[in-house]
Amino acid sequence: MKKCLIDAGPLIALFDRDDKFHISVKDFIKRFKGRLYTSWPVITEVLHMLDYSVNTQIDFLKWVRKGALDIKQITTEDISRIIELSEKYSDIPMDFADVSLIIIAESERIKEIISIDADFYIYRNIRNEYIKNIFNYSVR
Repeated sequence: MKKCLIDAGPLIALFDRDDKFHISVKDFIKRFKGRLYTSWPVITEVLHMLDYSVNTQIDFLKWVRKGALDIKQITTEDISRIIELSEKYSDIPMDFADVSLIIIAESERIKEIISIDADFYIYRNIRNEYIKNIFNYSVR
């Protein structure tokens, strides 16, 4: 089964009907065949951005509970790599959610991501490979 990371932006758009990417993300997720991986920092970011509506946050959490996402852990052993990546990309800067996804990409050997951020065209994994963004979005 295809493994793919998912960043906070598309998850926010999926649950925020006013988001300019809502329809594009919804259509993409319906067509996607594979397993979506993310991290707790991404989940936290999504819930923070959906804080305008407790009901929307609950809907998101129910969707997660149904198994829509495989949430991977970041461990104490990952701290050195987190610092290394944060220093390397300090001029961008790389936030904790983004660095957590790079860590997961490295540990799970995932080479693709669904994101609305351009940063993933810059970030490289430990093998100096970038993570290919497979979400080709257009603002409707």
